[in-house]
Amino acid sequence: MAKHKLTKRLGELLIEHEVITPQQLESVLQQQQREGGRIGALMVQMGILSELQLLGFVAEQLDLPLLDLNKIDIDPQAVKLLSEVYARRHRALVIAVDELQATVVLSDPADLDTQDAIANLLSPREVKLAVAPQSQLFGLYDQLYRRTDDIAHLAEQLQGENAPSRPALEAAGLDDSDATVAKLLYSMFEDALQVGASDIHIEPDKSLIRFRMRVDGLLQETELKEVNIAPALVSRLKIMAGLDIAERRLPQDGRFALTIKGSPVDVRMATMPVQFGEAVVLRLLDQSQGIRSLDKAGMPRELLVAFRRKLASPNGIILVTGPTGSGKTTTLYGALTELNTPERKIITAEDPVEYQLSRVNQVQVNTKAGLTFAAILRTSLRQDPDVLLIGEMRDQETAEIAMRGALTGHLVLSTLHTNDAPSSAVRLMNMGVPGYLVASSLKGVLAQRLVRRLCEYCKVAHQPDLSEAQFLQYLAPDLSPDTQFCQGAGCASCNHTGAKGRLGVYEWLEISHDMADCLREEDIDGFNQLVAADSRYVKLSHSALKLAISGDIALSEVLRLSEWVE
Repeated sequence: MAKHKLTKRLGELLIEHEVITPQQLESVLQQQQREGGRIGALMVQMGILSELQLLGFVAEQLDLPLLDLNKIDIDPQAVKLLSEVYARRHRALVIAVDELQATVVLSDPADLDTQDAIANLLSPREVKLAVAPQSQLFGLYDQLYRRTDDIAHLAEQLQGENAPSRPALEAAGLDDSDATVAKLLYSMFEDALQVGASDIHIEPDKSLIRFRMRVDGLLQETELKEVNIAPALVSRLKIMAGLDIAERRLPQDGRFALTIKGSPVDVRMATMPVQFGEAVVLRLLDQSQGIRSLDKAGMPRELLVAFRRKLASPNGIILVTGPTGSGKTTTLYGALTELNTPERKIITAEDPVEYQLSRVNQVQVNTKAGLTFAAILRTSLRQDPDVLLIGEMRDQETAEIAMRGALTGHLVLSTLHTNDAPSSAVRLMNMGVPGYLVASSLKGVLAQRLVRRLCEYCKVAHQPDLSEAQFLQYLAPDLSPDTQFCQGAGCASCNHTGAKGRLGVYEWLEISHDMADCLREEDIDGFNQLVAADSRYVKLSHSALKLAISGDIALSEVLRLSEWVE
């Protein structure tokens, strides 16, 4: 490999080409004396140059290509030539390889020691260098260095350690195979956290075991042929969650906490007996991410102002509604964070308690002990609260107590499982709550969904097909036929899915006096007519369409959401 090095010091070259001034270089050198570090990194840190500007200049001086890694194909087999630890330490990535040559991307191509080390490691192949931003490299490491190979290897090892003839206690991972089970589960959790999974599914089948992880709302599947390791994995998880390992005929629920790469993770576990063993679902909550504020929830400004105005009310009920996994709890915790001041007493009834909030009295539901939502709520009303949060309105008793609490001077926040905001009021009456109670206490309903955000690196223009055009004609007849949409083409950054991350879609219904009168009379048709005529009310599907027009989500996401709510 030909050595690529700068003929002059970087600072001198930047001044010579009038990229920076001598005064700027002097300030960087002073910073370097105080804190250490590389000149280039300090310039970026101090805002003198952007990372791309610096890399572009260095690449030009060294006659190396500057790549956008999100727009090129990366060979997964080539990536494995460097271990993850080595790649992260040297900020390097092998993106292509054949028998004679390997293409290696560096974020610091002037580092000759790294060049030498990689050349020796990949010898006898010739190394071809390229340059890419460090931020792109670190963004790709989590996707390219998955733990699937480690999981497969450990599963194979565990199968050898757990012969079918061993007693059930040994197969549960309580003998010398215990370390292997622990390593496999750690690799599984590490992989899930690395890709941002919200859930892990472990599903035994007749001849294999499936690991599925829900990432951005969709499941990604890995199959292992070592099906007889399933009892060991499930039993180990049960021990971690304090469940009965001998009980395999009934569902069980539990929770446990662990630390993965320094990040505390709370895990909710649910087991269910299936045809070929026990299926397990693990809900992951990364505590290191903290509670998202309402400002970061992605609500439209007008909706956020209206929602906050109702949160400032001294009494009444505000509901957040949507299916499981739509972000209701996240929104409620964001609201509680704003309400959590020394002047207010807040009590919550949750199943389970997901985040620990200082100054808030959080109560964990324990149905077996008789500590139900309704029981907690009755006691809470005698604790002089200002704000009550009820994890979920599950029955008539809980709903009625909450509403009577709202009428006696308390602000109550809760969730419901309904498709949209207007149906929440109807649902309460269907649960047996009198219409006058709903009318007097319900102040507003926030319905929400999570949709997949288009990958910013690979989204391209999209012309609606015939079915999409027909849907648009139905949803927004006045929409111009020339309206532009986008879709994801798929790239390395988004793991070739075309989407990366999720966005919230919201609709807010504020109960007016006329709407309350209809609810009091239990006039559902009249209530729905008033909702439809309310200019402030924007349906979920129309909110999603705005995101599609702005290029944030694909039109297919609008169709998918509309199938839920229409």
